[in-house]
Amino acid sequence: MNTATRLLALATALVTGATACTAASAPARRTAAHETAAAPTAGDQLDWVVSASRHLPISDADARAHVAASSLAAMGGAAGLTKALAQNGPLTAQEPAKSSKTQAVGWFTGARRTSLLVTVATDASGMIIGLYLAKQPGTWKDLDAELHRLAPRASYATFEIGAGGRCRVVHGLHASTPRPLGSAFKLYVLGALSDAVARGTVSWNTTMPVKDAWKSLPSGILQDKPAGTTLTLGQYADYMISISDNTAADHLVHRLGRAAVETELTRLGNRHQRGDRPFLTTREMFALKGAGYPARADRYLALPQSRRAAALLGLDAVPLAQITPWQQPRDIDSIEWFAAPTDVCAAFDGLDDRSARPGQSGVGKALSINDGGIGLDRAAYPKVWFKGGSEPGVLTLNYLARTSRGRTIVTSVMLSDPKTAFTGTVALDALAVARAGVQLATR
Repeated sequence: MNTATRLLALATALVTGATACTAASAPARRTAAHETAAAPTAGDQLDWVVSASRHLPISDADARAHVAASSLAAMGGAAGLTKALAQNGPLTAQEPAKSSKTQAVGWFTGARRTSLLVTVATDASGMIIGLYLAKQPGTWKDLDAELHRLAPRASYATFEIGAGGRCRVVHGLHASTPRPLGSAFKLYVLGALSDAVARGTVSWNTTMPVKDAWKSLPSGILQDKPAGTTLTLGQYADYMISISDNTAADHLVHRLGRAAVETELTRLGNRHQRGDRPFLTTREMFALKGAGYPARADRYLALPQSRRAAALLGLDAVPLAQITPWQQPRDIDSIEWFAAPTDVCAAFDGLDDRSARPGQSGVGKALSINDGGIGLDRAAYPKVWFKGGSEPGVLTLNYLARTSRGRTIVTSVMLSDPKTAFTGTVALDALAVARAGVQLATR
């Protein structure tokens, strides 16, 4: 259940296309210059791509000095790389790029003032092995066309939250049609925690030890912490939302109670709850889809809904070592968490309202740590919240943004495919769609 929050990792996805330059990750041949100098970082190579977009055409020698041989061949050589950059550049940075040694990503303005998300991946020698340019739709018509291209099933909407918390659809496509949420279900766990704090049964500073029996699989890091490691509930919430830590989410569900989270579905306005009951922990979902599949999942789904909660006790006993990750969609329409974009807007509105109340700053703190790569100008959008989610065949990106003039915008992109897993570049293109929704609604 790798959430879409960590977009730098997606820069390694290699695809072929007019605005994608890729190849296999075979080691590049090192020149004498590479042997005597430190290997360039992905950030260095992204800088080169930007510079090259302003000094076309790219010579064969220059291309070979920066791009791995197999990757350059997949691009169509220097001529193919030149063509891709000519179609999209010259590039001008909108904000400083984010980078690690082998991955870099940033938002740029390109040809005809189009916004693009540009990602670069490099190998151990610093040579480019992946380059992708995700073009941000410039109109609602372009946005709809991109959604149809990305997935066979898409629900989308951009909303403006008005007086009284009403979510007004600015633009939508199947806005009220529920889709699998992936880790965006954690919004409801955060809501249950905020309610418990409001009742005084716990506080953000209440401590809870990590328990082996409540550990899950990544995404996240808490599964690697020794049992007995103590964190506050606020820290669990921060991990759960900012890096989509599954073990943090499961600990909060166990501490607050499954019933409390199910109640939160109603309190935060989810009108498509049937598939969310009983509300699964991530470990239970992993056990259903990753251990003894499909027999265990089939037995669970054959039960009347009223008897499924009792069956979850056995799933908690499945050792994590027996769970095998899956690469293609499995029962995404029946074993998941569900909501429509309209439900997501209602949830964000409810959480936004709570975050302004005394003692509830922990809500906004958790949701503000990670902006999900959307890269909005913080002078124009001083408040940005994000929660996304994914598993094979599922991708959701959900944002709340408040403008400097006080307008509150929510955008929700929900993609699903019951037959085929999405490539990493779909997440990058979906991010461009989400960003377009916010900016088109506020321009």
